[in-house]
Amino acid sequence: MENIKKFFKNDRFAAHNDITLLDIRPGYAKAELIISDKHLNGVDITHGGAIFTLADLAFAVASNSHGTVAVGVSATISYLKATNRGTLTAEAKEVAINPKLATYQVEVRNEKNELIAIFQGTVYRKKVSL
Repeated sequence: MENIKKFFKNDRFAAHNDITLLDIRPGYAKAELIISDKHLNGVDITHGGAIFTLADLAFAVASNSHGTVAVGVSATISYLKATNRGTLTAEAKEVAINPKLATYQVEVRNEKNELIAIFQGTVYRKKVSL
């Protein structure tokens, strides 16, 4: 898992958005975003892109956690509750995996454990090791 953690420390977009990787296990990842002013949109709620980016990082880490390069081919998100402060946590769990494809579900929750968004993504698993 250490090589996967090192690999994702190089994710400049996640770093730019202040996303921190908290946990990684095979088929699982957890990441966190502390909402700041730069994460808010024009109506002073957390930008959907910030929430998507958080969920997408957890998805990427979980899908690459087996040591095989996995690239997203599909992702959807449903926003369930607005936020504008506090901490968001994304928890990605593997739903299905085979040699070529894998599917993950990510739940984004706030510090009160309220469900903020649900994300589902599918990856293509390349025949290349990380």
